[in-house]
Amino acid sequence: MVCGDGKGLLGVLDSSSTGDSVTDRLLSRTSSYTRRENRLASLGKAEEEGSAKDFKKMYEDALTENVKLKSKLEESKDELGKIRSQLDKVTQEKRALERKVSQMEEELKSLPQLGQIETLRQVNERLVAENQAMKRVIDRLSRLTPLPETEDL
Repeated sequence: MVCGDGKGLLGVLDSSSTGDSVTDRLLSRTSSYTRRENRLASLGKAEEEGSAKDFKKMYEDALTENVKLKSKLEESKDELGKIRSQLDKVTQEKRALERKVSQMEEELKSLPQLGQIETLRQVNERLVAENQAMKRVIDRLSRLTPLPETEDL
């Protein structure tokens, strides 16, 4: 084999000055690789730490959101309870009004009877007035015309 400087592989290995440069180059490469591996390893650790921090932050965010959602759920439950109680009150009021309407309908059914009673009162008053008028007429007639005397008395 021939190297770039025209010497063979043995020539490169035999030469002490050239050997030092080759060794230096190999050591340099090795240290480069080592530094690179260390850098990648530290990046990996940083990513792991970063991802651990990210997971912790995500967990804390999720906990915070859960607390907020639980609070909203409790508020919604309270509001639902209030609405249900209002619905119960309205339902009771509706039933009371329906009963009152039924009662008034029954009263309306009896109104014709009340109308008849009122009509009968008016007829009765008219008859009483006529009766009094007849009494007056009879009284006048009896004053104007003397009663025939009967001998039997």
